[in-house]
Amino acid sequence: MPPTEILLPVRDYDLAATLDSGQVFRWQAIGNEWHGVLGQHSLRLASTENGTHATAGAPVKDWNFLRHFLQTETNLSAILKTFPTDAPMNTAVSSCPGLRLLRQDPWECLASFILSSTKQIVQIRQIVALLCERFGDPTLGGHAKCFPTPERIAAATEAELRSCKMGFRAPSLHAAARAIAGGKMDLGKICSLDYAAAREELMTLRGVGGKIADCVLLFGYGFDTAFPVDVWIERALQELYFPRRRASEKRLRKFAATHFGPHAGYAQQYLFHYMRTKWQ
Repeated sequence: MPPTEILLPVRDYDLAATLDSGQVFRWQAIGNEWHGVLGQHSLRLASTENGTHATAGAPVKDWNFLRHFLQTETNLSAILKTFPTDAPMNTAVSSCPGLRLLRQDPWECLASFILSSTKQIVQIRQIVALLCERFGDPTLGGHAKCFPTPERIAAATEAELRSCKMGFRAPSLHAAARAIAGGKMDLGKICSLDYAAAREELMTLRGVGGKIADCVLLFGYGFDTAFPVDVWIERALQELYFPRRRASEKRLRKFAATHFGPHAGYAQQYLFHYMRTKWQ
């Protein structure tokens, strides 16, 4: 039988910060473990001295899906060396040692961030949990529910989706699911486009503006130049880099595009998590 557990050797990896930094919404801390669902697998993850220990609800033949999600092969040190060495960035990095970017399934990432509009993280988690419970298939071993497919969401009624407490976001999620299930939107081709074209393509979907598109490109596709600007990042840039004058969103985006280097999206996540935890 294939194993149900594995140890993934990795250094400088803060599992708790990574799973609780607003990138994903299906992971819950229970004791010293993080419980969640990835694809068809229900998983428990725990940090150890030698890496990340994973336990699955059913035997797993190939654990590469988890390595890909956790990005355990990424050279974090090399990425951090590309960051600007100004005081705000240095403070954010030192405050969040081991914070990583995950690589999510593009559809789940897109749907989750459509549901994130004007919501706090705890509320997004509740909406996503309801959506999965009502429309997701059982995971292998039947311990939890998978994230529902575009086809399943497209087949639901708007009223059924609203019952998951997503409110005005229901039509946008429904429209995105129908576009993908019907072949109008091909999420598979996004990775073959350059950043500007990929962003423009995602923004043709109802309810997907620049911030959501950048989140999907960064967390779902690995476009490290994507720099999502939400209220926390706007606050970080204003307070840390423009303390004496208020900068427009256009000015902030131009600054971010030139200041943070080839892994600007990674830098953004450090700033986001630093500001969020600073004000909690």
